[in-house]
Amino acid sequence: MENELVALETEGWHALSIGPAKATAFYSTVLAREPVLVLTGGLRLTNRDRILESMGGPPWSAFEIIEPREDYLGNDVGVLTYKVRADREGTPYTALLSSVYAKEDGEWKLALHQHTPY
Repeated sequence: MENELVALETEGWHALSIGPAKATAFYSTVLAREPVLVLTGGLRLTNRDRILESMGGPPWSAFEIIEPREDYLGNDVGVLTYKVRADREGTPYTALLSSVYAKEDGEWKLALHQHTPY
């Protein structure tokens, strides 16, 4: 089980670095049925379709996942926390992130994702 969540999160950042079509395709398979995203600027998204539509922004040009930590609450819920350093259109971004994954039909699905910039 170890590093499964880091691998999923890294794949998500890669998809967001390629562009909207890749990001939407990836997250359409990874998002839980009823996800919650809490993002920079006080944005909270709880509608799966709206979250997928929000993938249309400019891609990240670089990212680095720092100090990832996976914690599991039994076999079906995992929490990933980490710092990220990223860049989009020449603007640096640093944040502490939390992602909660829950198993749906035996597969890890992103149930909650939260950013705290610093």
